[in-house]
Amino acid sequence: MTEHLSEQEIAASQTPLNRLREVLGQVLFGQELLLDMTLTGLLARGHILLEGLPGLGKTELVKALGQALGLDARRIQFTPDLLPGDITGNPMLQERNGTREFVFQRGPIFANLVLADEINRASPKTQSALLEAMAERRVSSMGMRHELPDPFFVLATQNPIELEGTYPLPEAQLDRFLFKLNIKAAGADVLERIVLKRRLGDELETPAVMDIDGWRTLTDRVQRVYLPVVVANYIARLVHATHPGQSQAAARVKFGASPRAAIGLAAAVRARALLQGRINASFEDVQATAVAVLQHRLVLDYHARLEGDTGEGVVNALLAEISTQGAPLPATLKEPTA
Repeated sequence: MTEHLSEQEIAASQTPLNRLREVLGQVLFGQELLLDMTLTGLLARGHILLEGLPGLGKTELVKALGQALGLDARRIQFTPDLLPGDITGNPMLQERNGTREFVFQRGPIFANLVLADEINRASPKTQSALLEAMAERRVSSMGMRHELPDPFFVLATQNPIELEGTYPLPEAQLDRFLFKLNIKAAGADVLERIVLKRRLGDELETPAVMDIDGWRTLTDRVQRVYLPVVVANYIARLVHATHPGQSQAAARVKFGASPRAAIGLAAAVRARALLQGRINASFEDVQATAVAVLQHRLVLDYHARLEGDTGEGVVNALLAEISTQGAPLPATLKEPTA
């Protein structure tokens, strides 16, 4: 049995996490919830899809994360003429000791943190180059497998699919993103801070908060956060209710969420509990992360899309419909002992 986290380990995790929040908050003003959700997704070892109009700070956030965590970060600009080999790498014919042989030249995906910038501007063929990497954290070429670094994260930015020149991501790829986070436009007060603190053309520098080993320690601790059986049952019922015929909220859903979504939601609630300084996950953690985990995994039918229904709206309706079957758990609930 895995040993669960102690109060001392939880307390020790808060100092670097709070410092990380602080330095990221100097990059993206007025987006505290977005920053917390991004950190939650990364602590859960998941990939994140950031959707929003250009100029809202998606790229700067990813660059700042790489610098703050001491990770090898690469940026891939997705364009219509980008080829799969431009991402994963290509076998190159080289001469060695008088003979010619193919040697695999690694592409930019071989990094800890990969920014897939404007991922939906590339063709579906190029988008598919990320499928194996995101699911299995490796790349196959000419029958050989090449393992990706540990940790490995894809943070993809996406313009709204209504814009011209974009290709909607296929369901199989959307399912590989743990979170889909929508970035909203800043208010007038935040814009005032941006005008006073930023200058056109300035390159932001983010101080390092921890090294790669420190980050691995935090993600390992997430795996040891206690997930009570009642919370696991709530996750299972919520994901099951996304399928047609299983709830009123899913009446216009064509295809519901996959088992991968349930596993991802369990990882997310553990990560949020650690970020909030608790040794166990709770119903509140499920409710706080469910939209980000499930909204992009639901395929709505024609009538729902025609009337403007969204995955986010369906998940919110499910949360209102599916009962937790009990009061919220105490914040210090521990695993019962035999």
